[in-house]
Amino acid sequence: MPEKPLLSELIDSLRCLPGVGPKSAQRMAFHILQRDRAGGARLAAVLAEAVQSIGHCRLCRTLTEDEVCGLCSNAGRDDSVLCVVENPSDVIALEQATGFRGRYFVLGGRLSPLDGIGPTELGIGLLRQRLEELSPRELILATTTTVEGEATAHYIGELAQERGISITRIAHGVPLGGELEFVDGGTLAHAFAGRRRLAPD
Repeated sequence: MPEKPLLSELIDSLRCLPGVGPKSAQRMAFHILQRDRAGGARLAAVLAEAVQSIGHCRLCRTLTEDEVCGLCSNAGRDDSVLCVVENPSDVIALEQATGFRGRYFVLGGRLSPLDGIGPTELGIGLLRQRLEELSPRELILATTTTVEGEATAHYIGELAQERGISITRIAHGVPLGGELEFVDGGTLAHAFAGRRRLAPD
């Protein structure tokens, strides 16, 4: 069986990016090959290095080249407030849109039993450890407002409640089903400032 042509391989490879379908991938491939080969070569080199060198912070699980990320190694951050988010992109969104100076914990997703994503996959064991180490007075739940995001927030809220930690949840401003990384800065800042306390059942 003959090998797939390299151009087709390139187009198929570009389709691994979110939101990139066959036509978009084809346009990207032709643009690189016809107009910007130097840019394509640089992209390939940086992408290869990033895939090899970027891992997860051992404390908060965000993406970093180091064992401990810059936010976790910053002694000026407030240990008494811990914000739980779903993805590393959410950390960047909150850092850019709010004045938050506490600590973060990145789940890497949300509870979804049908997809095989449970507490272990979300690093809940490490989160428990961080709660013990930091003893925060407040835990901010900044998960999405999807059904899975709400279930994840409820689950983590119960963990914090067992330890007597005050629980707050980002509130209005973020649309139902919205992803933090796609919300504009003003809306996100408003939602973050208007977070509400979760009352026990």
